[in-house]
Amino acid sequence: MSTQEGAAPHLRISIADQSLALIGADGTRLFERPVSTALNGPGEQNASGCTPRGKHVIRAMVGDGLPENTVFVARRPTGEIYSPELAARHPRRDWILSRILWLCGCEPGKNRGAGVDSFRRFIYIHGTPDTEPMGVAKSHGCIRMRNADVIALFDLVEPGTVVIIDEA
Repeated sequence: MSTQEGAAPHLRISIADQSLALIGADGTRLFERPVSTALNGPGEQNASGCTPRGKHVIRAMVGDGLPENTVFVARRPTGEIYSPELAARHPRRDWILSRILWLCGCEPGKNRGAGVDSFRRFIYIHGTPDTEPMGVAKSHGCIRMRNADVIALFDLVEPGTVVIIDEA
């Protein structure tokens, strides 16, 4: 896939609609699902807890072939599989499950570079417990998806895929 928007399939994440769409080169929607972006709203500053806007690319993909509900800490599988019992033992964890699509900003000074770098902020598209609501801004800055949805998306994209995050 090319990294130029419009030249190849790309992802569009709408903060207003709390949705993610895979858009084909011809403009058709190939895949669309609800998501959950940041409770703190849009924003690019480090430590803001906000979802960064603008043009990004998928820099890395983690979790290929692992079971649904695999738990990740620092992008590494812990060997755990998420369950309500595990959640009860770790009530403060921000669960990152099933797959990780790690985003890298493409716009220097906006979402790339000192103080605003999406990659260094560890902004991901990732799975979350299925008890968490979708279509509601509730994350710590990442884009959360249902586990089955992020697994399906993982198989449709590759590193270098463009991701546009906007407020529309």
